[in-house]
Amino acid sequence: MDPVGMTGSIAAIGAGLAAIGAGIGIGQIGGHAMDAIARQPDAYSKIQTTMIIAAALVEGVALFAVVVALMSK
Repeated sequence: MDPVGMTGSIAAIGAGLAAIGAGIGIGQIGGHAMDAIARQPDAYSKIQTTMIIAAALVEGVALFAVVVALMSK
């Protein structure tokens, strides 16, 4: 078996898992933010700001994970 091809396949699986994890995480953030806004509409701006910052951090970690997975290729 070709070790280079196997490494590329594993890197692709790692990149895919990172993307799936980010999607799940951002979905959770958005869902819980909507629940919080429904409970306290007056806190909309604070919740929205916190949600955007958290989503950006999750996306940054996912992008870093994809880059690391593809660099191992």
